[in-house]
Amino acid sequence: MGTAADPAFDRETLRRGLEGENPDILLSLYADDAELRIVDRTTQPSHPKVLHGRDEIGRMLEDVYSRDMSHKLERCVIQGDEAAYSESCEYSDGVRVLSESMLSLRDGKIAEQTLVQAWDE
Repeated sequence: MGTAADPAFDRETLRRGLEGENPDILLSLYADDAELRIVDRTTQPSHPKVLHGRDEIGRMLEDVYSRDMSHKLERCVIQGDEAAYSESCEYSDGVRVLSESMLSLRDGKIAEQTLVQAWDE
């Protein structure tokens, strides 16, 4: 459990951020210099999409949360300065997306994230 000097990553804030309709709560969990690597069908492991800093990550989150889709936090495990979570999403037309994220944490914030996602085709 975190202290004032070493705050804990907040699972409930993660849930509210992921499942909400506004990306600001989720963005608040990222460190200013966070790095997000995304691996999927179009950005494969040898050439992942890499976003640097809260500004780039925020623009991506704004795009995602502008879509007509729902998000649900399925599982979240936090251990020390690492965390992992599963998220399921569904577009209004029924297309589903599943993502898995591994996080490195610093001072209770996401410093690095690797997100692997797959969706119905």
